[in-house]
Amino acid sequence: MAFVPVTRASVSDLVFGQLRDAIVRGDYQPDDTLPGERELAAAFEVNRHAVREALRRLQQLGLVRVSQGGATRVLDWRVHAGLDLALSLVQSDDVLPVGTLVRDMMDMRACIGVDAARLCARRADQATRDTVVRATEEYVALAPDLPAMGAATIELWRHILRGCGNIAYLLAFNSLVAGALAVGEVPPQRRAAELLDVAGHRRLAAAIAEGRADDAAEQARILLTAPLTATTRKDSPA
Repeated sequence: MAFVPVTRASVSDLVFGQLRDAIVRGDYQPDDTLPGERELAAAFEVNRHAVREALRRLQQLGLVRVSQGGATRVLDWRVHAGLDLALSLVQSDDVLPVGTLVRDMMDMRACIGVDAARLCARRADQATRDTVVRATEEYVALAPDLPAMGAATIELWRHILRGCGNIAYLLAFNSLVAGALAVGEVPPQRRAAELLDVAGHRRLAAAIAEGRADDAAEQARILLTAPLTATTRKDSPA
């Protein structure tokens, strides 16, 4: 395979990016062996240190495994990679379109949010319930300023995630609201149906405060799937 020589600035990043994209795109199949460090260094016109660093990052993402004897074998990213790969791929629109990744992250956000709201209503202590109600009123007071509401809703959901008592959900939430593919970076206009539903946010807060788990989950579903429903209608043929 022919690689594109890279400039001296951030050479390891650029080597990493090209190799990552080649693996995800399918240019290398699972169990294929990548060229050796010397061969890759020559192809990219960089030193072996840059190649070694790129391979280390690929291994951290679950894209390759360095086998006994130094051979680097490609792994099936659909089996071994995690959410960090999606965040990394935001700069590779030709590999997995960013629009598709954002949609998929919003899907994941909705799934986590629904269950987190249910668990928060069941498990949260009184202080957390009071905090959710207070954060909701602070959020509502920002209407109709969509950018401000977009930022405030992250803090509101952070309280809900903490109250749900599920560390895995909380860590996934942190990935969803930070980094290059953050849900918080989705244009607020795309989330207008969700953000401007102040009555829905109040119903969610009330259900959590009163311990009505099923109602909290249903209201979270309505809020968090609103952007997905709006996008589907927009993309549907007339």
